[in-house]
Amino acid sequence: MSSKRVLVTGAAGFIGFHSALALKARGDFVIGCDLFNDYYDPNLKKARAELLYQEGIEIQKLDICHPLAIETLLNSYQITHVLHLAAQAGVRHSMEHPECYVHSNLNGFIHLLEALKRFPEVKLIYASSSSVYGTNSKIPFAESDLTDHPASFYGATKKCNEITAASYHHVYGISCTGLRYFTVYGPWGRPDMAYFSFTRAILEGIPITVYGEGKLKRDFTYIDDIVAGTLSAIDLGAPLEIFNLGNCHPHSVTELIEHLEDLLEKKAILNFEPMPRGDVPMTYADISKSKNQINFEPKVNLKDGLTHFINWYLSHYPSAKKGASLHSLR
Repeated sequence: MSSKRVLVTGAAGFIGFHSALALKARGDFVIGCDLFNDYYDPNLKKARAELLYQEGIEIQKLDICHPLAIETLLNSYQITHVLHLAAQAGVRHSMEHPECYVHSNLNGFIHLLEALKRFPEVKLIYASSSSVYGTNSKIPFAESDLTDHPASFYGATKKCNEITAASYHHVYGISCTGLRYFTVYGPWGRPDMAYFSFTRAILEGIPITVYGEGKLKRDFTYIDDIVAGTLSAIDLGAPLEIFNLGNCHPHSVTELIEHLEDLLEKKAILNFEPMPRGDVPMTYADISKSKNQINFEPKVNLKDGLTHFINWYLSHYPSAKKGASLHSLR
């Protein structure tokens, strides 16, 4: 397989960081960009970027809403593929700060596509989300299902990305592959995600807010499985495709908490609240298409993935070790 030259947007983000490392490790040229915004602790993003730098991966600070900057990168580094992961994340945050999502997820995506018009040979692989399925009651979610009723503005922006990508492919011939990620977790993850914030709260003895009586189910998918699927989609380089990348085994929030309690040997303090606006009762990926076309086969179950995460968390935040039992993590 020939070496690729990949621009990773959002390279200091969770999935971007791991994907950039994996691309570099297999021999591809990788350059990244990131805005380093403060949606969550920028120090975590800077630490990821430093590790990428140590592996020979340059990360440039830029806003993808500046198409000339993107065009310069595409031209200067003779990019063959763009892995577009730069976006404003967070379902609940989108209900309070929609302008952030308009800027990054809508305007940013358009500016990237406008830049790619001048480089029609470059293939685009971009992050969509399970949130596009919204209020669908049919499970598991398949790529062929209707996605006309997103439950959150975040989901609506991702649906808009898919539609816009299809139109730019039709008009300009840009190769576009969208990846619908399902609740990605693991080391170096996002602090706003439940598994991360719950771990911190349990160790610090802080109450956890649990919505919907803990019955909400998510298709938690470990980062290594997500990266494997992402790289396979890059290698496929389809003209126009959408793929689900999920674990195909939903777990309730209650199960998540019980696994964390078991691994940390400490009980959580629970504070139950009604399900908030924008949330959905379940996400569940039908991955038959991804198995058939990109050989996607998730391998890591939830408890093993959480064990890897907690080992990383306790090493990255040494002060958290106080009061934590480690023998169950070894």
